[in-house]
Amino acid sequence: MSLAKSQRRKERIFAPLSTSWRTLLASNIGFFHNLIAFRGVQSCFTGLACTRCLVIVLLLSLPVLSAHAQKKEKRERQKIVLSPRQELAYENKDYLPEIKSVNFYKLGEEQSFPIIDLNSGDQLFMSFDDLRADNRNYSYSIEHCNANGEKSVLLPLEYIDGLTEERIYDFAPSINTLQPYTHYSFTFPAENGLKPKISGNYLLKIYEDNDPDRLIITRRFYVVIPAAGMSAQLLPSYQVTKRSSNQKIDLVVNTGTLNINNPYQDIKILVMQNQRPDVQQWLQKPSNIRQGELIYQDNNSLDFPGGNEFRSVDLRSLRTLSQQVARFEKDSINQIWLLPDVDWSDQSYSYLFDEGGNFYLRNSDFDDSDVQGDYITTNFSLQTDKTPEASEKVFVLGKFNNYALNEENELQYDKESKSWKGGIPLKQGLYDYTYVSVDKSGTTQPYKYNGNHFETKNTYQVLLYYRRPTSRWDELVGFIQVSSTK
Repeated sequence: MSLAKSQRRKERIFAPLSTSWRTLLASNIGFFHNLIAFRGVQSCFTGLACTRCLVIVLLLSLPVLSAHAQKKEKRERQKIVLSPRQELAYENKDYLPEIKSVNFYKLGEEQSFPIIDLNSGDQLFMSFDDLRADNRNYSYSIEHCNANGEKSVLLPLEYIDGLTEERIYDFAPSINTLQPYTHYSFTFPAENGLKPKISGNYLLKIYEDNDPDRLIITRRFYVVIPAAGMSAQLLPSYQVTKRSSNQKIDLVVNTGTLNINNPYQDIKILVMQNQRPDVQQWLQKPSNIRQGELIYQDNNSLDFPGGNEFRSVDLRSLRTLSQQVARFEKDSINQIWLLPDVDWSDQSYSYLFDEGGNFYLRNSDFDDSDVQGDYITTNFSLQTDKTPEASEKVFVLGKFNNYALNEENELQYDKESKSWKGGIPLKQGLYDYTYVSVDKSGTTQPYKYNGNHFETKNTYQVLLYYRRPTSRWDELVGFIQVSSTK
């Protein structure tokens, strides 16, 4: 058939149709040919009734063609821009501001320290929200690290049993929230999936599109083989000037079956306060060695400032506001202003119940906190008579933001009210927080606006590492937690 005849046939076929329908059919002519590509329909086009027959087929096909076009348009409109590539940091970090409310703990023990026994069946739970509110292809893998948290020299096959990567399949969109988001969650190690095969420090890496460089979250976790015992005692500082402010830990290690040739090189001990990466101390030299025991009781080691209790805010309900809320506005977003916090540095100690810096996602207004909890821009205010130092920065920190000293958590000084102020988006729940100052040299001052007291309730995590002679990695062979009591 010549090109001119073909064009005239198309014009005869489309002539009875409206302009908009002709456009739709023309744009989907390839799809139409598939519908009529059978011998019976083709044969009818050879006679005089071909136009009528074809028009009937076209009219019957319009709903299908319309749906096809709409789906194509929707796919183009919803084209997802992948997360940017990031430089890997061997620390607890959220790489994008859209990633919020990251939970990571031992399954069944909410907000617990992320540690499991090797080959025990213990699992870790991870969940997070993505405020971009679309469905993304997220995967995770793990990497073995040395005691100091840096990358070890081991290959994945030496520390991973099974798959080296898993995809995250459990996700759900938010329901009736002003701030849309997608909630993701998973547990690992799975019975037939990725598992650590040796003890030590690990880094959990979550990334997009099976590309390990498109990082969104990293979290440290720990795998222990309990091969040595430890006992600890928490006392006032041995230093007279610090007895009212500091908490001293005396530690005894029972070496058990470990073959320790040189305890000054083979053993390392890390002690952190309230799971905080910014408040921790290392031990490498015991003060005394006995048969089967290492004693750490010298005057200067493991002497921690007690700090003060965490401040807290209750954001569980947007219908019945808590006593800390001074003002609430609801427009395109939820926004609250908390009553001003005061400087505690000159006050005597007063017991205040807290959760050790943790946070708990809860929603008193609806049943499902995971997908029905809304986000609230929470405005903090710290009043103080202290004149800000040159280049001083103040941050509001807690486990909810990894104690990260970044712009999102930074407050600005308001001279008129003599207050540090700033807002952070938080999902409905219960939150512990504290104020931390950083001077112009970059030195962190956690107690400048909080005070420092021996009586403060703190929990200390003690991790015991052992490197065998000629070994290439640090094993985690002991773990205990020590709490001060009221």
